Amino acid sequence: MTLPRRLAFAAALAVPLAAGPALAQTQITVQHALPANSHTGVGASTFAETFQRLTNNRYRVVAQRNDNEREMIESVQIGTIDCTFTSTGPVGNFVPEVRIFDVPFLFRDAAHARGVLDGEIGQQVLARFPARGLVGVIWIENGFRNLTNSRREVNTPADVRGLKIRTMENQVHMRAFTQLGALPTPMAFSELVPALQQGTVDGQENPISVIVANNLNQVQRFMTLTRHVYSPQVMICNPATVGRLNAADRALFQQAAVAAQTANRARVSADDDAGVAELRRRGMTVVTEVDTAAFQAALAPAFAEWERTLDAATLRRIRDWRAN
Repeated sequence: MTLPRRLAFAAALAVPLAAGPALAQTQITVQHALPANSHTGVGASTFAETFQRLTNNRYRVVAQRNDNEREMIESVQIGTIDCTFTSTGPVGNFVPEVRIFDVPFLFRDAAHARGVLDGEIGQQVLARFPARGLVGVIWIENGFRNLTNSRREVNTPADVRGLKIRTMENQVHMRAFTQLGALPTPMAFSELVPALQQGTVDGQENPISVIVANNLNQVQRFMTLTRHVYSPQVMICNPATVGRLNAADRALFQQAAVAAQTANRARVSADDDAGVAELRRRGMTVVTEVDTAAFQAALAPAFAEWERTLDAATLRRIRDWRAN
């Protein structure tokens, strides 16, 4: 674990709760929004298996699915569940600083995104969670988001105009699609498939891993590899849950979270590598050649707005980041 990550987690756990020895078979409930056999499910199961093994089964981690990410975050905040693995889309409604990572075309590639999140910038954002009644444990990911729809191929920004696109409850994402002339429609992930089936929305945007795991090819005909936004996920826990861990178990808890991160990211990379061929095999039309510069130019007014409303200095730090 890097020094910034250790320091950020230690700071996040500075809560006024007595830490005593764990009881036998203390249960920790973790919820996530995707199937068990998905990048998120693999991350959650890896955390569960690793933490149970490291603590000699003094803890029992129960992983559950809940398609409503906002509901999960609220449940962690009030303590009805212990932890969640969630997309950051709705997290910005609780911790506004997270929204900076949702700016389109901010990250060059996965290595850039992972380096920023695991480094000083990402840890500084995690340190904002306790003030909102949450503990940000570690960054995981969905990957780069791509556009799907049931009406037409999307080859240029003009092709997006008029499409009703489901987005997460995220102001940055909604602003981007509005700028492109789409009609963004925020809704919980649990509502997505019925909305696509009924024609309430024409399309949606998600990473390949999410599209494959949820068989969205059954309700969408076209996908374009826009890679317009890198989509982080984050493991969030209730402060009281983590505060009850003694110092040794907190270290094992973080070790299990790092194992979950590694498994999650490996699965996202594998899904990205194989996903286009798999979705084509399932019958989707996939556009792989995208004029990214044209989409960036179409979003220029929105970029100017984000420079004013978000942290412009941090945006520059993120764009300028290079591996040591």
